[in-house]
Amino acid sequence: MGDYNISVIPGDGIGPEVCTEGIKVLNKIGEICGHTFSCTEYLAGGIAIDETGVPLPEETIKGVLASDSLLFGAIGGPKWEDQPQHNKPEAGLLQLRKELGAFANLRPAIVFDELAEASTIKTEIIRGTDIMVVRELTGGIYFGGPRGIEGEGENRKGFNTMVYTAEEIERIARVGFDTAMARNKKLCSVDKANVLDVSQLWRDVVTELSKEYPEVELSHMYVDNAAMQLIRDPKQFDVIVTGNIFGDILSDEASQLTGSIGMLASASVGGPIGFFEPVHGSAPDITGQALANPLAMIGSVEMMLRYGLKLHDEADKVNNALRQVLKDGLRTGDIMQDGCQQLNTSQMGDAVCERLA
Repeated sequence: MGDYNISVIPGDGIGPEVCTEGIKVLNKIGEICGHTFSCTEYLAGGIAIDETGVPLPEETIKGVLASDSLLFGAIGGPKWEDQPQHNKPEAGLLQLRKELGAFANLRPAIVFDELAEASTIKTEIIRGTDIMVVRELTGGIYFGGPRGIEGEGENRKGFNTMVYTAEEIERIARVGFDTAMARNKKLCSVDKANVLDVSQLWRDVVTELSKEYPEVELSHMYVDNAAMQLIRDPKQFDVIVTGNIFGDILSDEASQLTGSIGMLASASVGGPIGFFEPVHGSAPDITGQALANPLAMIGSVEMMLRYGLKLHDEADKVNNALRQVLKDGLRTGDIMQDGCQQLNTSQMGDAVCERLA
C-alpha cells in the first residue's frame, strides 16, 4: 500500500492520447492493489515552446524532480523543425535526461508469439526474441565538447566530440551486468574499438568490471557487426550494453524486429527520478484520430512500476494483462491481423484494464 506522486509530460502529437491510457491502467492497478497514484501534468517539447518559448520550462524541471517518477508521452513534430538547434523540442528532452541524471536507458525488444508474423523479418528468425538494450544516455558524442559549426564557404565545418570517462563507462556497464544477472546471464558489449580510442577505453573498462560478475558470459562486438547480427540472428542476444549514439541506432533497429514500434516501452534510470516513455514518436499524421497504439505506453507504466517504484507484483499484473489482450486477438491498426478485432486507442486501454480486473 502506498501513495505515489507521478509527474506526467504528455507532450505533442499522440503523446497526450497514449498518456491518457497509461494513466487509466495505472489508476486501475492502484485500485486493485491499494495504491494511490497522484498524477500532475507538466509542459515539455513543442507545446512548451508554443506556450513558454522554451522546450523545457523551469517549472517542469522542479515539478519532475519533486515527484516519485516521470511518465513521458512524446515530443516534436514538423511544426518546430525551424527552431534553432538549442530550442528544438529534442533539446528539451536531452536537457531533461541530464537534469534527472538518468544515465541508463533500458529498451526491451520482445517478439510476442502473437505478433511474430507482423515483423518484416522471417518468423523463424525472430520468434522467441527477447533482448534488453542498455544504452548510456547522458554522455558520448551527443553531449561532448567541443562542438559546433564554424568557418565560411568551402571551409565551413561541423564537429562533435565523443567523450567517455572510465567512471561513466563503469556505471553503465554495471547496469548491464546487473540486468544480465536478472535475466539469462549473457552480456554483449558493443563498441568500435578497432577504430575509436574512446571505444578501446570502453572495452577495457567493461572487461575489467567483468571480473566482478564471473557468472555473466561477456562478449564484445563491433557496432557494424552488431547491426548485422540483430537482423541475422537476434536470438543470440540477451542483454546489449553500449554507448549513446550506438545505442540510439541499435535500439531502434531492435525495435523493428517486433513488427511495430507502437509496442515498445523504455525506462531511463540511474538518477533519483526514473523516466519512462514509449519508444515511438509523436506521430503527428495520426494525432487526434484514436489510431495510436497505447500498448507501448502501458508497457512503460509496467516498467515504471518495476524499475521506478519497485512494485514488481503490480508490474507483473500489467505485463500479464498486456499479453492477454494480444492472446485474445485484440489489435490496434498498426498490428492488425486477419481474424483479429481492431480497437481504437481508448478501447485498447479499456481492454487492458478489464484483464487487470
